[in-house]
Amino acid sequence: MPVRPILRYPHQALNTVCAPVTAFDASLAALADDLLATMRAAPGVGITAAHIGVFLRVTVLELDMADGVRLYVNPEITWRSQETMIHAEGSVSMPGATDEVTRPRAIRFRYQDADGKMHDAAAEGFLAICIQHEVDQLDGIFWLQRLSRLKRDRLVKKWEKTQG
Repeated sequence: MPVRPILRYPHQALNTVCAPVTAFDASLAALADDLLATMRAAPGVGITAAHIGVFLRVTVLELDMADGVRLYVNPEITWRSQETMIHAEGSVSMPGATDEVTRPRAIRFRYQDADGKMHDAAAEGFLAICIQHEVDQLDGIFWLQRLSRLKRDRLVKKWEKTQG
């Protein structure tokens, strides 16, 4: 479970659309373990394989220790509620930068587990926000793209100053 280097914004690879996982084997399990170690070291509550330069549709979430680790392989959102919520978001690829993003409050989605078994699930609130955020990244959409141009430009300028 090595901690892997995280691609930092504005790395162009963060705009890469990730390929579906087709092999559910020991290498997938090792990738999931590495993602968990890397996310905890960052620290963060979610990470995708894209964040470490592996362009496969894999994400790990750990919203809190009591809730446990969630692994989603090939996640796909199948429904979004009309009702929205605003939540502060950030990225392990842009540490220290956050801003408020508006997203659907509830979703339905499907995903595969580490063995390739398909699951259908629903989420609302913070979990729904996190899943949407990570699926965006798997689709090559960095979270800043969900901000208005003004908010994005202001945040990027502020973040760049902190990077020296």
